[in-house]
Amino acid sequence: MNRTLSNKEFYKERLNIVTEFINENLDSKLTLSQLSKLSHFSTFHFHNIMKALLKEPIGAYIIRIRLEKAAQLIQYSNDTIEQIAYSVGYETPSSLSKQFRSHFNISPTEYRNGKRTLEKNSRNMDVKLDIKKAKILNLDDKQAIYLKLQGSYQYLDFSSAWEKLWSIVKSQKLFTAGIEHIGISFDDPNMTDADKIRYDACLVIHKKAKPKGNVGIKRLKGGKFAMFLYTGSYKNLSNVYDYIFNEWLLNSEYELRDEPVREKYKNNPNRTEESKLKTEIYLPIK
Repeated sequence: MNRTLSNKEFYKERLNIVTEFINENLDSKLTLSQLSKLSHFSTFHFHNIMKALLKEPIGAYIIRIRLEKAAQLIQYSNDTIEQIAYSVGYETPSSLSKQFRSHFNISPTEYRNGKRTLEKNSRNMDVKLDIKKAKILNLDDKQAIYLKLQGSYQYLDFSSAWEKLWSIVKSQKLFTAGIEHIGISFDDPNMTDADKIRYDACLVIHKKAKPKGNVGIKRLKGGKFAMFLYTGSYKNLSNVYDYIFNEWLLNSEYELRDEPVREKYKNNPNRTEESKLKTEIYLPIK
């Protein structure tokens, strides 16, 4: 690492720049692309680094800061609820009211009239994770056939995607030992609209393939990776990423490369208990 600051110091320095910009531009539309450029972090890793430092997703942070600012203005200013909504970045007063009630369990009008005090909703939950110590690996380039999926991770039809990829393996006679199931996520659900979230389902193959319809061919770039083996439900993967970015990365000597994180699925979720699912997570580092 060719800098005098530690990882924590460097990332916190960039965090200060981002949060100051957010605080000064609450009335504007804030985008992931805009904020990642400001931080000089790759969009692949920006949301994970910010979540590690903020202890919450960047999208949730922006919403919280907007709502807390709105609460201050409701209590201490004479501005109308409508004026306040626009001043903290909401397109309509109803949008502010909906999120205000969800966050504080009270409407802006009730809060202004002093009917109840603010009560923040808490959804934090401790999850015990089975994660093996990171292995530092140097991987070669890999060829894959892939299918692009788009939409909320919760509702994507992963099973159909893998079935379609395997049908290509069968029809083009691509089967060999060592085919890998790789998933690549590109977007943060807390910043990207649900219908625009992107995910690539990839099968790493060892024979020459041909693209067919919406199944394409791509090269997965090699390089240095920190590999973490996690055993457990896919539902807890966000907690696994919290550990990787908040605990491991900030206390390591490594920097991130401008490549997305990969997930390698070691067993079939249709034939394996959730608690026994094995996922290898590959963090690109330098």
